[in-house]
Amino acid sequence: MSATLTITEPTGRVWELSIVPGRVYTIGRAKENDVVLNDRRVSRKHAFVDSDEAGFRIVDGFVENGQLYRSVNHVFVNGSMNLERHLASGDAITIGESKLEFRAIQPIAASEPDVPETIANLPLTFEKSKSINFDDLPLGHTQVQMSVNEIIGRRSNMSLETAVATPEEIKDLRRKAKILELLFEMSKTLGTVFELEEIFEKATDLIFRGTPADRVVALLAEEAPDGKILDDSLYQIGAKTRDESFAKLTEKLTVSRTITKRVMQYGVAILSQDAKTDEQFRGAESIVSQGVRSTICAPLITQSNVHGVLYADRLDPFAAFSPDHLELISAVAAQTAVTVETVKAHKRLAREEVARANYSRFMPEYVVKQLLENPDSFRLGGVNQTITVLFADIRGFTAFSEHQNPEKVVGLLNHYFSAMTEIIFDHGGTLDKYIGDELMALFGAPTATPDDAANAVKAAVAMQKRLIDLNKELLAQGFWEVAVGMGLHTGEATVGYIGSERRSEYTAIGDTVNTASRLQGNAADGQILISEATARAAGNIFPMIRREPLTVKNRLQPVESFEVKWN
Repeated sequence: MSATLTITEPTGRVWELSIVPGRVYTIGRAKENDVVLNDRRVSRKHAFVDSDEAGFRIVDGFVENGQLYRSVNHVFVNGSMNLERHLASGDAITIGESKLEFRAIQPIAASEPDVPETIANLPLTFEKSKSINFDDLPLGHTQVQMSVNEIIGRRSNMSLETAVATPEEIKDLRRKAKILELLFEMSKTLGTVFELEEIFEKATDLIFRGTPADRVVALLAEEAPDGKILDDSLYQIGAKTRDESFAKLTEKLTVSRTITKRVMQYGVAILSQDAKTDEQFRGAESIVSQGVRSTICAPLITQSNVHGVLYADRLDPFAAFSPDHLELISAVAAQTAVTVETVKAHKRLAREEVARANYSRFMPEYVVKQLLENPDSFRLGGVNQTITVLFADIRGFTAFSEHQNPEKVVGLLNHYFSAMTEIIFDHGGTLDKYIGDELMALFGAPTATPDDAANAVKAAVAMQKRLIDLNKELLAQGFWEVAVGMGLHTGEATVGYIGSERRSEYTAIGDTVNTASRLQGNAADGQILISEATARAAGNIFPMIRREPLTVKNRLQPVESFEVKWN
């Protein structure tokens, strides 16, 4: 049994990988992986997929020298965190902000026929279909019953070789061919259109060419920023008349809310052949007063949404739409809906990409994602939660930089911050801000996990180790070496948007932040000082040395501190 992984990246890029038993497929941010995810929340080596007798399985982490190391942000299958799980077809895997869908491909048994019976074996005479009581069908549903005679030929008493089409059949075939021709023409045209108004202009022209409609109106549903339909309220996106003499009536056109609501709710097309007697128009006297005789309302429906409706009417008091017209307008509406959804998705992704690029310069990636998914969450205020705060400061940098070229100072800071920020993101942290040559990071905001303190300490150690190679790189590029002191504290803080309605930032405030800053202020070059609360929450992941309690500003009791031995 083989399978496929369909990968959807945060950028919207979708691609597919075929997998077979007997191989190990690695997943991560590093280029050497089989599945490379360009996602900051994904570890360099995050997970792998292999197989055994039970089938394919996904494992959180990577193996090195016989030891299994787990990822920072874990693997989620169907919304639940899993360290190891055998996969079933259709399972949805989430790694960071990336989505993977697993599909098993079952081999087809050679002994099974493709079809139970060939057409050649079918009898050439058939009983007439039983009559259908259409009064028992739900409002708006159109049921078409086609016998095999209508496929092979209505002359069921003749052989296939001698069957001759009747004039009615020829007329029907010509009509269907005309519809197919119009729809094909529409599909080619819509492929080059990216504005909603122009899309409905093309759809309206097609309806006028294929039906006797006098007026056509396109109505769209209100949507949330993420593309979800808010309710059944509709707004007009386009309206057109066949004859200019109807233009004034179209300006005052009222579409029956009862009908549009039914079409939106059930996703079915509705044909009314006499507005005067149709119960659906009760309470819509304005429509009848305009001389409307017959109407068709078809949904702009796709697999995910009903985006709106196409409404058409006839003003001829002696003529009405036929079921054939309902069929054509429904087909036009369906094809229009697909194009509308594509255009909306394209515009939404374009807006999100611009917003992400702009916001990411000032906000953590977690917050950018939250803002794009739920713009209403961007308001002042915060919540109290337990976090671990990390401060890192370049020692003696202020005094040293006073005598250096400003451009060179900025260049060094850019090198330093780029390297340190990458490590913070790799360990699940949120970069809060840069303060001169100092940086502040949060672990556990906006989403808290049991590993926040441990991840913060691991990040601090990785940052100090990275400085060893970074200093070599800085010297080679004409800069100078730097030394950094760090402080970490774990406790409750208020986390959220702080500032004014015009200018705010996502940050944390409270005694926890102040204590972490004071610890950093007491750290020497290359030293990592953590509070007892952080040491207790992180566990014995690194050797630690208890230091003398520190007396810090605004605290009556001294702060118990530990030095993390990382070298």
